[in-house]
Amino acid sequence: MKRPWRGAPAAAPWCFLAPFLALFATFTLYPLAYSVYLALRQSVGPGVDLYVGGDNFARLLRDEVFWGALGRTAYFAAGSILGQLPLALGLALLVNQRRLWLRGLWRTTLFLPVLVGAAFIAVGFRLIFGVQDGVLNQLLGRFGVPALDWLRDPDVVLNTLVLTGVWMFTGFNMVYFLAGLQGIPGELYEAAAIDGAGPWQRFRAVTLPGIWPIAAFLITASTIGSFGLFDLPWVLTDRGGPGRASTTVMVYLYERGFLAGDIGYAAAMGWLVTLVLLIIALVQLRVTRARAD
Repeated sequence: MKRPWRGAPAAAPWCFLAPFLALFATFTLYPLAYSVYLALRQSVGPGVDLYVGGDNFARLLRDEVFWGALGRTAYFAAGSILGQLPLALGLALLVNQRRLWLRGLWRTTLFLPVLVGAAFIAVGFRLIFGVQDGVLNQLLGRFGVPALDWLRDPDVVLNTLVLTGVWMFTGFNMVYFLAGLQGIPGELYEAAAIDGAGPWQRFRAVTLPGIWPIAAFLITASTIGSFGLFDLPWVLTDRGGPGRASTTVMVYLYERGFLAGDIGYAAAMGWLVTLVLLIIALVQLRVTRARAD
């Protein structure tokens, strides 16, 4: 009788992990390592590149266009968060009411913009934000508000992106807040009511602490998502126009990497943005823990 292979128990877990490790190495580790390789080189022609070390990062520190795009992206992130989260929380509180008529239909309708591609939304909103025939200007004109050039005025276009982003992602945040509201035990509200707390006091003492972890997660997720904004300004404002008024970091990265062919510079830009996001996430995590304590 043959004895069982003694190495089988130790090797079995690795056999189960092998498919995941192979996919992780192929689609995550290798691209990350290759992007570091690219960030240290500079393209000088088709199929020709040179090792330049940290010169790409040094160029980034002097690139005013990049820092301007980074500032506009941060502005979009802050405006989106300040617009989305309060509105999403208000809608979540509304659709969480059991007495609301057709509550399930309202939830589905408010979530639908998340399912539509950003490029399709941008095409639709170009019609809404038109100067002469746009729906928004026609509506504002009924109240005596002069028409605005939402997409070609450098002082307005970035706010146009923020409004569009709020419309797109408020439903996404609403679903998370709704899940957080439904996870708060009803006994807490009953105890607060017995103690004489009014609706606003119950909201401050029970609802806000209960949904704070959800809000912290959404702030971080919205910030990271905002720094990846590309298709909306590319289509809605015609490649980040007018001029550079709505050029985000990803739009500029695409221009340098794929239109100008400077792949190494684009890779360095991607790593610098990653570092910025890492710092922001760590700060938000620290604030979240301090708030929880």
